[in-house]
Amino acid sequence: MSLHLLQSGVMLPLKEKDKPIVQKLLSAGCCARCVLRFCCVSVQADTLNELQAFIKSTDENNKSHDAAVSEPPEDPPSKRAKLEAGPSEEDAAAAVKLKDEESRVCVVCLGILQDLCGPAQALKVSETVKAEKYEFDTLVLSVSLPAQLCVREHSCWLHVKKELREKSIAVDRDDLIQVKEAFKWIMQGLVAKELGGVAVSLFEVSVEFTYPETDSVFTRMAVVKALEKIADAKFLKHYPSPPAQPTSSCIPQDVQCLHMSVFVAGRYNKFCRSLPQTPWVIDGERRMESSVEELIAAPVLSSFRSDGFNFSSSGREDVDVRTLGNGRPFAMELLNPHRSRLSRAEMKQLQETINKSSDKIRVRDLQIVTREAMSRMKEGEEEKTKSYTALIWTLKPIQREDITFIDDIKDLTLDQKTPLRVLHRRALAVRQRVIHSMNTRFLDSHHFYLGLKTQAGTYIKEFVHGDFGRTKPNLCELLRTDTDILELDVESVDVDWPPSIPE
Repeated sequence: MSLHLLQSGVMLPLKEKDKPIVQKLLSAGCCARCVLRFCCVSVQADTLNELQAFIKSTDENNKSHDAAVSEPPEDPPSKRAKLEAGPSEEDAAAAVKLKDEESRVCVVCLGILQDLCGPAQALKVSETVKAEKYEFDTLVLSVSLPAQLCVREHSCWLHVKKELREKSIAVDRDDLIQVKEAFKWIMQGLVAKELGGVAVSLFEVSVEFTYPETDSVFTRMAVVKALEKIADAKFLKHYPSPPAQPTSSCIPQDVQCLHMSVFVAGRYNKFCRSLPQTPWVIDGERRMESSVEELIAAPVLSSFRSDGFNFSSSGREDVDVRTLGNGRPFAMELLNPHRSRLSRAEMKQLQETINKSSDKIRVRDLQIVTREAMSRMKEGEEEKTKSYTALIWTLKPIQREDITFIDDIKDLTLDQKTPLRVLHRRALAVRQRVIHSMNTRFLDSHHFYLGLKTQAGTYIKEFVHGDFGRTKPNLCELLRTDTDILELDVESVDVDWPPSIPE
């Protein structure tokens, strides 16, 4: 027989066979919410009143049933007198006992579900979030609990396990609703209501509880694994069941807010031959006053109010190389942004702010992207092609006719040993790269422009001067004279990402 009790607007789907378990847990010092957890009930009652009423209603149903059998139907006065009588001494004593029970700290959750899980705590959490001035549409609540709770819950489980089996109630330890889950069920909606958000999101609000009386060197997960291995009898030798009555409750720590990363992508041009892509620091000393990364990042961080960032791009150019044409794809991971969305107009304004801040760079196609979309920038990177223009110097005087044969070379395969200039940060290896096509433009007897379309990852400078024979074949061998590169420009990076945005 199911007994659905409606008390203070809360319906408890408890059954008659749950009554001994409820009584056992209440006697052990569990709060109402922990009692319901052990009964695998997700409805969360606020006080013990509902459970006490459940027990009382079960008793009265049983008494009424017995009376119906033993008393003749034509003799109702005794019942009427009982209903009309005032509160008995037993009822008064029960009320005092209930008040005392409500004031005690729960032996399992140490007060977390009992006193630290309601509108007042939700208000404190939301006030902290508001003070941080985050902008978000949805949120998720996380909670960190002391390891002590795992031990107490295990102890209480052993306390009721025998009773459950005697009643043939098929409940496993894993079926119990965890304190963490119960806390989030109750609090997530309350916090979301205070903040005007929906409870599931990229914005995380973390609530931590500690229990100073049993600060442990062990992590919560280590305690959980230990409890999974220990035999019941061995556990009971070292720990009381049910758990001892605590003298104090858990203490809530500072609320931590964290917004999941937001990703911004675009393309950049670099017009300066003395600007590194990223901060250039050698032996702890900065060599250049700025970088492409920093010129882009400063306005972006300011707009999204982010705590930090990670910068990545489709390849990188040397400090003395310009990037022209439609630019080089880049992406930024913004860490813990307090603002997560900008309108199209705001993104356009941000792009203009970056472009006005310096004549050394320019960005285009600035947009917010997903983490998954970022992978497209790196997908098949070495199969992509890049186009360059190089200003070449030759030791031996040349005529226009001496270089025209280069225009006819197609798909030239190079063996490139790791260049000497990057050997300190790249593994020694021989990499095969392909120059798909080349074209020349004669300037004078010692200079000409060389256009190249190559496989991504080709070392252009080393192809020109040979790197002491570490790149073969090379331009020196093709022209039968020493050659060197005076200027290099990236004309295009053929990666179809991010999507183009019309000006």
